[in-house]
Amino acid sequence: MKISVFNILILFAYLLATSCSTVSYETIYPTLRDGKYDSEFPYKSTSDELNKISETVQRVNSTAFYKIFVFDKTDNYTLYNLQDKNIYDHARNEVLADNSLSGTAVTLYSQEGNVALLTCAHTITFPDTIISYRSDKEGNKTEFIESISVKEKQVIYVAGFPEGSSVEVLAIDNENDIAIIGRKYGAQSNFYFPTFTYPVGKAKEVEWGTFVYLVGYPLNYKMITKAIVSSPRKDENGSFLVDAVVNPGFSGGLVLAIRDGVPNFELIGMVHWVPEEYENLVYPENIGDKTAFNPVVPYNGDVFVRKHTSIRYGIVKVIPVEVISDFINSSKEKLTKQGFYFNTQQ
Repeated sequence: MKISVFNILILFAYLLATSCSTVSYETIYPTLRDGKYDSEFPYKSTSDELNKISETVQRVNSTAFYKIFVFDKTDNYTLYNLQDKNIYDHARNEVLADNSLSGTAVTLYSQEGNVALLTCAHTITFPDTIISYRSDKEGNKTEFIESISVKEKQVIYVAGFPEGSSVEVLAIDNENDIAIIGRKYGAQSNFYFPTFTYPVGKAKEVEWGTFVYLVGYPLNYKMITKAIVSSPRKDENGSFLVDAVVNPGFSGGLVLAIRDGVPNFELIGMVHWVPEEYENLVYPENIGDKTAFNPVVPYNGDVFVRKHTSIRYGIVKVIPVEVISDFINSSKEKLTKQGFYFNTQQ
């Protein structure tokens, strides 16, 4: 059997190419298979995995409806002398108002028409009663009550879910800011909810510079962003910070790390909060419309004081997945009684 020179050259070129690719791969990514979370940018596309993960992430909106009882300045009611009185009879005026919050949730359970999602407790929690006190001429708060707001109703929506999108609170841990929300649609409903099925990781194993992805709903837009870890193991629970730039609505978003290369995603936490600063600012009366104010002409209309929030971008605290797993484990009996049979991972 004769082998042509041409065939020998082709074989030599193939062996040379495969040998070089192996050497290059191990040279460029020498620690890719070290069993640790990756700190380098993924060496190949993550689009397919991130697309699957993003389908499990949902936008959550919650609204509380309040009845506000306003008291006359001359009555000088204190909390003590109102405790035995019916505020309905002593308020000068009654006003209806609402307060809304938005956040992110991920579908963890979907079986036989029952769906449950993980989110932050503060995105669905409102106080039952809010008391406002009058201030004196120097601006100091007094003991005299100006108004009392009483929550009459609260609704939680998962955007795009069927039958009005409303869900209920199944379990909640306000101290660690974790909640499970969900709804029972019935086994015959045939509703399909993509569920997060990637492994549960270990937040205590992240290091300075670990590369992570965040998935959430800032300002009602589904978005994916990237960040790196700082201050790993801030406490005994394994909390850490990331340098992501996120906006309101990202609370409850997923934090994902990659162990030994794509597609080995692991859940290592949930976006907790972004530092905020509050200050009271004076606004003109018609700030809500599109009126253009002339800076040359002095404004002589009514003014109002509103609380203004400033976000300190680039610092995000993460709830470690170990705390989330402990919460689900401790709530397992309660969830089972409600028809949600979680198989938690340690």
